[in-house]
Amino acid sequence: MKRVFAIMLAFIMLISLCGVSVSGLSKVGSRSEEVRAVQESLKNKGYYDYTIDGIFGTRTRSAVISFQKDNGLNPDGIAGEKTLKALGVSGTEGNSYGGYSSSDYELLARIISAEARGEDYLGQVAVGAVILNRVEHPSFPDTLSGVIYQKGAFSCLDDGQFYEPVADSAYSAARDAINGLDPSGGAIYYYNPSTATSKWIFSRPVITAIGNHRFCS
Repeated sequence: MKRVFAIMLAFIMLISLCGVSVSGLSKVGSRSEEVRAVQESLKNKGYYDYTIDGIFGTRTRSAVISFQKDNGLNPDGIAGEKTLKALGVSGTEGNSYGGYSSSDYELLARIISAEARGEDYLGQVAVGAVILNRVEHPSFPDTLSGVIYQKGAFSCLDDGQFYEPVADSAYSAARDAINGLDPSGGAIYYYNPSTATSKWIFSRPVITAIGNHRFCS
């Protein structure tokens, strides 16, 4: 399990080091016109005093965090949808939803936020991937909304978590999952062994564990 996690993490780091922006996600390692626009906005607002080069380095991340803290945003150092909107930057890339509609994208981000708000970024992407894997699996509804609203599938719809504000990172995680990143290894179930009460879910073959979740087939 740890080996699978390490491989996926190394994959993401390799992409960042190569200067490729993963599905338009502006974070450390990204190089794009969107990053340049972020830097320009930060500079105009007094958060960034360095060269505008379109490279998302540690200085840009620090400026983003400062801006997020001052504007009531999650200070994760990632220029996701909410941060871009607050900066007045329109997404210049990564607006493809892989055949899904913008409302599906919003819905996926919301369920990721509700189900994996306390998880690290890879864990959030994995939860999104599971939901998309269900859409393609014959045992589940064949639409994203059908999977999410399937009766009894997600407790967050009943306890109110689903209706809480969406974490900025969840939008980025939804985009990465839609564009094919699957840290879950093809899982169609996941659970937290510390809180799960169903004996059935414990019987499912575990593919990998990421953060507090086990991902199963």
